[in-house]
Amino acid sequence: MHDDPALTVGRVTRVLGERIRPAIHSLTVPLEVARHELPGEPIPPADGLALDFTADTAGTPWGPAWSTTWFRVRGRVPEEWRGRRVEVVVDLGFDINMPGFQCEALVYRPDGTPVKSLNPRNQWIPVTAEAAGGEQLELFLEAAANPVLLDYHPFLPTRQGDILTSSPDPLYRSRRFDLAVFEEEVFELSLDLEVLLELQAELPATGPRRLRILQALDDALDVLDLQRIAETAPDARARLADVLASPAEASAHRIAAIGHAHIDSAWLWPVRETIRKVARTASSMTELLDADPDFRYGMSSAQQYEWLKLHRPEVYARVKAAVAEGRFLPLGGMWVESDTVMPTGESIVRQFAYGQRFFQEEFGIRSRGVWLPDSFGYSPALPQLMRRAGFEWFFTQKISWNQANVFPHHTFLWEGIDGSRMFTHFPPMDTYNSRLSGEEVAKATRQFKENRVATRSIAPVGWGDGGGGTTREMAAKARRLADLEGSARVAWTHPDDFFREAAAELPHPAVWVGELYLELHRGTLTSQHATKAGNRRAEHALVEAELWSATAAVRLGRAYPDHELDALWKSLLLHQFHDILPGTSIAWVHREAAAELARVAAAAQRLAQEARAALAGSGTRELEFDPATGAALVVDAAPPIAAGTVTAVDGGWELANDAVVIRLSAEGLVVSAVDRATGRDAVPAGRPAALLQLHQDFPNMWDAWDIDRFYRNIVSDVREVVAIDATVVDGIPTVTVDRAFSHSTVRQTFRLVDRALHLELDVDWHETEKLLKLAFPLDIAATHTEAETQFGYQARVTHVNTSWEAAKFETSMHRFVLVREPGFGVALLNDSLYGYDTTRDSTPEEGVTTTVRLSLLRAPRFPDPETDQGRHRIAVALLVGADPVSATAAGAELNAPRTRTAGAAPVEPLVRVEGEGLRLSSVKLAADGSGDVIVRLYEAAGRRAAGTLHVDFPHTSVDPVTLLEEPLGEAPALPAPVSLSLTPFEVRTYRIRR
Repeated sequence: MHDDPALTVGRVTRVLGERIRPAIHSLTVPLEVARHELPGEPIPPADGLALDFTADTAGTPWGPAWSTTWFRVRGRVPEEWRGRRVEVVVDLGFDINMPGFQCEALVYRPDGTPVKSLNPRNQWIPVTAEAAGGEQLELFLEAAANPVLLDYHPFLPTRQGDILTSSPDPLYRSRRFDLAVFEEEVFELSLDLEVLLELQAELPATGPRRLRILQALDDALDVLDLQRIAETAPDARARLADVLASPAEASAHRIAAIGHAHIDSAWLWPVRETIRKVARTASSMTELLDADPDFRYGMSSAQQYEWLKLHRPEVYARVKAAVAEGRFLPLGGMWVESDTVMPTGESIVRQFAYGQRFFQEEFGIRSRGVWLPDSFGYSPALPQLMRRAGFEWFFTQKISWNQANVFPHHTFLWEGIDGSRMFTHFPPMDTYNSRLSGEEVAKATRQFKENRVATRSIAPVGWGDGGGGTTREMAAKARRLADLEGSARVAWTHPDDFFREAAAELPHPAVWVGELYLELHRGTLTSQHATKAGNRRAEHALVEAELWSATAAVRLGRAYPDHELDALWKSLLLHQFHDILPGTSIAWVHREAAAELARVAAAAQRLAQEARAALAGSGTRELEFDPATGAALVVDAAPPIAAGTVTAVDGGWELANDAVVIRLSAEGLVVSAVDRATGRDAVPAGRPAALLQLHQDFPNMWDAWDIDRFYRNIVSDVREVVAIDATVVDGIPTVTVDRAFSHSTVRQTFRLVDRALHLELDVDWHETEKLLKLAFPLDIAATHTEAETQFGYQARVTHVNTSWEAAKFETSMHRFVLVREPGFGVALLNDSLYGYDTTRDSTPEEGVTTTVRLSLLRAPRFPDPETDQGRHRIAVALLVGADPVSATAAGAELNAPRTRTAGAAPVEPLVRVEGEGLRLSSVKLAADGSGDVIVRLYEAAGRRAAGTLHVDFPHTSVDPVTLLEEPLGEAPALPAPVSLSLTPFEVRTYRIRR
């Protein structure tokens, strides 16, 4: 027979789009509409329901950027609709391609009961499943006029990203507010056709399954009267019944679907709007759970549940009931879906602790896995931390975004820096916003790397980023794909069940060792320096506040400020969300983040100072409090700082002390850094260090996110000197260099303290699409760099032998990056930076040299057109003669320096750790209010270590515990002092019972 599949496909596509879908709502009558535009910020729903409303009509403009308009709709169900299913259909000016990224609304009944949300892919409101006729209707819509910032031409600079600069003009024009009859058979026909149309596109072109589907599609449309669609839809569906009933192959891939929305806690909207997005999505998802008994929905982030509890208790009540039924699933066990590369180890621990505590207290459950679908790479410290927090599995999909290399596994074991392994899954569908399209389902089957030995993968299903979640259309697709020939089998599944079944069928998975580096979004290590600096200061201030507050509680019986500390930690953890800390949100978000992080740091510093003052007592002796040890010494007994000199030499300056000799050129660049103990000069001849370099930085897309490799092609060295001055301040040799470049200025202050050349940069930055680097060529033949990460460091090769290494042209660090060869090393320390790059060079004259460049500032224009503009203070240091132990200690001291207070007597630490490479991470009181002391320590040098934990206060036992401060299996209580034996990078937590 002659065949023309394209003709059938074109026929179905047009009829479906132009006739069938518009007929899902048949009879309509317009509703009476009124509205009230709020002059400022949103108000509680109860206040919104009580507003005065002004008559309105469809077609009227509404909503300046970030404003709220309350609409009231009223109507009456016509008598002739008796027995019909009735819905309200609303179009606020929606673009169906922008769910979560433009206007949306939450619908309330007059009594304040939430109904569901409205968005571009969810424009209906249920009224009645079977009308009696004559029912009166009144509904209220809290509509948010959120501007579209990521438009069809994306990444264009816009002032709409901050309420302080956005336009006052209305953004939207409403189109309809109608009461309508819902034609269920037409709706079901539309999904029958859509599923089969998408399925046939993925099948072999001449295969019998595809051709029989095409024939059934033609047969269905042959009996569908396009002028009587509702009446003839059942006949059309009957022609499709056989091809829809044909079961899947025995070997068909199995997809564990879970409803999902991935609501970014802030991004192209401020936190205040996220609170409402969560309420809207949760309302729609609880409505869908009521309508579809098979459906399950998962939502991560305890913070988002707490927002519902505090701000929308009427929505939270429905969520809590659905959680109790086991169908609304709290996922991830974290406070938010945080960045995992930049936060400290303590911050990651607190993400787990606060997240799991909330889920336990509110719902009586614990998350078994960590759910992070969208963070920008994953630290190799995570497997151990997840294990020690009690998690069993890890989920993400972000590594599918790699630019160069395709990750070789979908289900595997991920091994961290300490050797811990975590069962991990990436969905082969390569999305966290699946619509269960035929293309996505086929892709999951086709791409699954473990097809030889495993049969299943996960699909998070729903509109995400800006919320919206799963639609009834997606749920209808899932029913059809449960057992359909030519397709993977789809079933709504709890992720815990998926991981249990996946582990059972894959007892010997492949192993990936080391970081899960994302070959994209490398600029997130640098964008929005004020946010990153605020994060670093707040992290260290909170840990120090806990230390001194715990010490004062034990030594003096002083009240421990647990409630205030909890609130501060939660705020910090929120601002480590993976679009806030990475610097990829709108101006409004970062304006508020910088202010809030400064508040958190100041409040924590106040708590620490109050505790130190109480510990010091009344007196005139000068005490120095050391956060690294938890002790306070009389200053006379503190280790002295080596005095130094500064001398004019060869037109430049020489800074010297007993440990190091530094030479600066007339241009204020470091031309020599000699370690007196070894005689080694860390700086290669003719290649000055501490050199500022300015690059053009205009990536192909994702401006605030990306640094593209070609940025290196254009570079200007900043050498011009406006002024230079040298002096000795309190025995510390100091040189100050003022420079002007492009549209910016910088003051560099060099100070030689012991073995470290400190460099403070005061930058007034006014560049556009530029990247500022600080280069340190080092006369070291390093095979690896060693960059601090949580509770240790990660080694990265300096060569680019393969595409995997070449892709890592910008990498992460915490407080230091160390470059060494046998017998000699140099560390670069910092107080607020996270990105660096490394190049390896070799010449016959110099041999191998290694250049490390710290990334200081960027100036992308999207989504914040003023990114990083203004004043920044950055501290770095060159530590000569370094190894992992000294680099860790120096990095810690740079970020958490000692403080001095007048007092009566020294303060002994609560605990003391002996053993090279062993470091205290945290000393605090237990979260359960018992008054027990929690001590966390780790091995920092990357080697096996032995030592002792001494306890200097009355106690009954020392118990090994999890990161959540809970008993560690059958581990026995230990006598003090505790003998320690740790493996490389091992983290230990102890509860010392008082």
